[in-house]
Amino acid sequence: MKKSPWSIILFLIVVFGSVLIFFVSSEVSSWRNSGISRLTNKKVVLHLEINGIIMDGKKFLEPLKKYRQEDHIKAIVIEMNSPGGVVGPSQEIYEEIKRSREEFKKPIVVVSTSLMASGAYYAAVAADKIVVAPGTLVGSIGVIMEFMNLEKLYDWAKVSRFSVSTGKYKDSGADYRSMRDDERQLFQDLVDDVYKQFVETVAEGRKLKVEEVTPWADGRVFTGRQAKELGFADQIGMVEDAHRLAASIAGLGEDYEVIKPPKEKSSLWDFMTGTGEEDGTVLWGSKEAALTESLRKLLRAELMHRPLYLMPGAF
Repeated sequence: MKKSPWSIILFLIVVFGSVLIFFVSSEVSSWRNSGISRLTNKKVVLHLEINGIIMDGKKFLEPLKKYRQEDHIKAIVIEMNSPGGVVGPSQEIYEEIKRSREEFKKPIVVVSTSLMASGAYYAAVAADKIVVAPGTLVGSIGVIMEFMNLEKLYDWAKVSRFSVSTGKYKDSGADYRSMRDDERQLFQDLVDDVYKQFVETVAEGRKLKVEEVTPWADGRVFTGRQAKELGFADQIGMVEDAHRLAASIAGLGEDYEVIKPPKEKSSLWDFMTGTGEEDGTVLWGSKEAALTESLRKLLRAELMHRPLYLMPGAF
């Protein structure tokens, strides 16, 4: 059967388009992997951000670890808008900021013009300097751990729940029964230890004595101006002030450029197959999955049963 000229032309267009997409995607991938050095010939102040509740540090840590190795990067500014989050990721971010300063010799300035509390502040004290707007909410040095008792709900729903465990503390914090006094003390000891780590870290990072930090480490929040007066911040200013301060520490003068790393986008294949995510939102999914996710967020299940460096009221 003889093919029409239009079908041949259409076939060639599809083939040519596929090849073009492949090469363009490869070039974009190559450009992303090559780092920031291809974007400018100037010395660079890298601008990174930490936003929202810190559940996982990967989104921030990946570009930090990648770009701190580049010679073009002379200093780093981290802009924070966060009420804190889970203890482990907050501590991991702190350690990597500290490592970037000490091992990679990159001056780091943290700046916040809105909110830098609890776990976010824990991470911030690893920086060389902290810059805050006068009205920024800062601090909330403390630890919280939340549990849920759904006994009455299960009774109403005529649902009986129980567990088989290997020790008396294995089901501690379970939502189907009340917490015993010894269990409550167990969790209190855990929270107290994590709190001690927080206070010691702030004292070390801010070059204060533990006795100077402790009176203010009761979960209270300061304004940026109060934080500076108490020694919990270095300078009142905005984001551009932080850029200039970082450049000054690095000895760059005025000959520098502020650059943000290019954002990673979901690929066409991810979009077509429904496996991509953007800002934590699933592109495709069943109604049941959406309902489960909504219920999980409503009950704040992802924040239950774990010690948190998180400002009260933020969850």
